Amino acid sequence: MKDISGTLTLNNGVEMPQFGLGVYKVEKGRQIEDTVKDAINIGYRLIDTAAFYENEEGVGKAIKESGVPREELFITTKVWNTDQGYDQTLTAFDNSLKKMGLDYIDLYLIHWPVKEKYLETWRALEKLYKDGKARAIGVSNFQIHHIKYILENASEKPAVNQVELHPLLSQKELRAFCGEHNIKVQAWSPIARGRVLEDSDIKEIAKRRGKSAAQIILRWHLQNGIMVIPKSVKKDRLRENADIFDFELTEDEMRQMNALNSNQRFGADPDNFDF
Repeated sequence: MKDISGTLTLNNGVEMPQFGLGVYKVEKGRQIEDTVKDAINIGYRLIDTAAFYENEEGVGKAIKESGVPREELFITTKVWNTDQGYDQTLTAFDNSLKKMGLDYIDLYLIHWPVKEKYLETWRALEKLYKDGKARAIGVSNFQIHHIKYILENASEKPAVNQVELHPLLSQKELRAFCGEHNIKVQAWSPIARGRVLEDSDIKEIAKRRGKSAAQIILRWHLQNGIMVIPKSVKKDRLRENADIFDFELTEDEMRQMNALNSNQRFGADPDNFDF
């Protein structure tokens, strides 16, 4: 991947940017509008939101005001847990579309695998996909057993699985499983909410490379073939996060970072989540 606009090909042939902006906890109103517009101006083309974030309207407004043609942008949103089930999901999708003022979504995800419901929710996503309302469909926070259940009981396979993933939780087994089934893995919380920035190995690599610790971690994601959506509301940080295409980590540096995994979660565990 040579620059911020580089894409990976999903299992249905759709091209999706490998690098983008996540907007979890970005406040509705001016903050979300300015953040998305700043990101688009810098060159970001993937924007990842969710019904649960309550900022879809601002994302839609920023897209309109950005002056960038809709087809050059890749927009992801997600169905929340309380809206799961077949009919509810179709309604939730229409609500998201309306809030953003869009005709279609590029990628629609199930936010969490709500027991007893996520298969019905997936069937609704399949309909949205077949109807051309979503260019691709996928899941978020799904473990191997959740994905297996979908693969065994559905006609479409997920294009993407978005999960907590960073050097302390490298999700090797899950990544291997998704790789076997041609499902792209995308990292939320790619720098573990800042908790890995103080790691001595990462700091040492950063110093040697003249880069920030965050840039080293984001580069590690890209070289592992992981899609990544770092979040920031600061323009200089948005720019810094995207400035990771002028260097490559060596095999030794990658090995050093791969060795940091301790299966440490900072977000919720999908198998023990209070839905």
